[in-house]
Amino acid sequence: MSSNDQNSDPPVIRKPIDVESVPWEVWSKGSRFGSRYRHLTKAVMGDAYHVGVAIEELSPGKQSSPAHYHLLEEEHILILEGRATLRLGDETIEMSAGDYICFPARQKAGHCLINTSDAPCRFLVIGEQKPDEVCVYTDSNKILVRSVDEVYDKSQVRDYWDGEATGGDHGSSSPSSSS
Repeated sequence: MSSNDQNSDPPVIRKPIDVESVPWEVWSKGSRFGSRYRHLTKAVMGDAYHVGVAIEELSPGKQSSPAHYHLLEEEHILILEGRATLRLGDETIEMSAGDYICFPARQKAGHCLINTSDAPCRFLVIGEQKPDEVCVYTDSNKILVRSVDEVYDKSQVRDYWDGEATGGDHGSSSPSSSS
């Protein structure tokens, strides 16, 4: 047992909450992106959680997020009511109440929901919250590195040795990744 384990406070016993008691939060970016959501995990745990659960409502014509995939986190969606179009890589798939999808970590296919119907679409989203997550945005060619809280442009990909003073040693082999 480490000294940190000996000094740790016991976990707080959490009680059930009424989902309706969690206030809706609203976000938007331009006319394309936006929704309202109830972040159930934050209502119970605050920001200190590993797996997040939220109920999200997507209005007609709105997109849930930029198309993306995760390298370290798994994400799940269950449609509760209404309809939406799932973009998954190059495919579009119609989803309606009762449909479920899982996006495993490292599945290199951007995903997002778009409400192409004339009524709101409500869904449950479950996802991990890892401090070292890397997320790839497929439409805009960006990468988010959460541990440094920065977004990078993939079109600026460089060779491992670019910018290094190698001393002119052109004859040796180079590693394909950092070591």
